[in-house]
Amino acid sequence: MAAGSSNYWEDLRKQARQLENELDLKLVSFSKLCTSYSSSRDGRRDRYSSDTTPLLNGSSQDRMFETMAVEIEQLLGKLTGINDKMAEYTNSAGVPSLNAALMHTLQRHRDILQDYTHEFHKTKANFLAIRERENLLGSVRKDIESYKSGSGVNNRRTELFLKEHEHLRNSDRLIEETISIAMATKENMTSQRGMLKSIQSKMNTLANRFPAVNSLIQRINLRKRRDSFILGGVIGVCTILLLLYAFH
Repeated sequence: MAAGSSNYWEDLRKQARQLENELDLKLVSFSKLCTSYSSSRDGRRDRYSSDTTPLLNGSSQDRMFETMAVEIEQLLGKLTGINDKMAEYTNSAGVPSLNAALMHTLQRHRDILQDYTHEFHKTKANFLAIRERENLLGSVRKDIESYKSGSGVNNRRTELFLKEHEHLRNSDRLIEETISIAMATKENMTSQRGMLKSIQSKMNTLANRFPAVNSLIQRINLRKRRDSFILGGVIGVCTILLLLYAFH
């Protein structure tokens, strides 16, 4: 009974080690795939940063990633099952007195399984993050190229629109300047009219305030006209007399 139990335990350990070796090789290849995926994408992106060249071999790497991920998950599942069987064996009633050594061995296999599981999920998450970023950048590049191809056709139309818009802005500026000059002229004329009205009002006020002065000025003007008439008459009579004297 003990020999049969020992053979069963050794068979489980052998299966566990075989699965662990396969997982180790798979995880190394899986990690290399993710690293090459990232470096190849970065290299092509640096080389063709202003290009429309698509990223090559992306679909084949994606398929390889999916295949390897499924294989690793299956191996992890098998190794988990072996560890569960080893745990059941150590808890069975017929196990010999080497239970402490068996538990130590089981714990070591569990630690290995945990490390492999953690490494697999970490590598997978990094790969998915890189792929998501590349898909986003690819979408952005497609949008940029689509915009460039469309803008090449619409460049002339856009240029005409911009020129027309500039002409309208210049026209608006000239109209505003003309309106400003007209408003300034209007204000100046209004100010001059006010000054003339003020002067006329002051003159009327002075004339009304000093009627004697106004009367004196009128008398002086009348006397000047009268003196002019008298002087003109005298000059006319003298001229006539001179002519009569000259002809006689």
